[in-house]
Amino acid sequence: MQKLFRVLLLLVALVMAPLVVSGAAHAQATDPENTLYLDIPAGRVVIKLRPDLAPNHVARIKELVHRGFYDGLTFHRVIPGFMAQTGDPLGNGSGGSGKNIKAEFSHEHFARGIVGMARANSFDSADSQFFITTGDAGFLDGKYTVFGQVVSGMEFVDKLAAGTEANNGAVAHPDKIIRLQIAADADKKS
Repeated sequence: MQKLFRVLLLLVALVMAPLVVSGAAHAQATDPENTLYLDIPAGRVVIKLRPDLAPNHVARIKELVHRGFYDGLTFHRVIPGFMAQTGDPLGNGSGGSGKNIKAEFSHEHFARGIVGMARANSFDSADSQFFITTGDAGFLDGKYTVFGQVVSGMEFVDKLAAGTEANNGAVAHPDKIIRLQIAADADKKS
């Protein structure tokens, strides 16, 4: 009887171990200080920030988010199957916050849901504009800074008003960011 009990305990431990590890990994992935809530017309997009890849970009994005910089800005450039871009107060792709950030390139692959910094021709010209890839965009690997990844809500990004490749994704009637906030700040208000 005692041997049967030990076997049952061992089986329970083997079954439960992956659940405990999974829960611990989930807890590490949900750092409210490095999680953004991007509210857009279709719903909430949750973005995990990656200070391990781009600490200066993450710090600057968080600074702008704290100031409310992104609230009300448009997704001015959306190309289906490629990406959705925002962060320009002028709404045409030529504006920014006025402070460039030195590139922080990594080996992270631009797969669907990766959040990267838009830039001009100079590697060190990123400012406030960023994009979310809606398809695989490996041709951007090592050329643009990755600073985050969507962990939920890609179905809402897919619903953004879009342009076409022919007009470089310019959107005639673009959707706006309702609010962009750091999860830790949002949780304090709740």
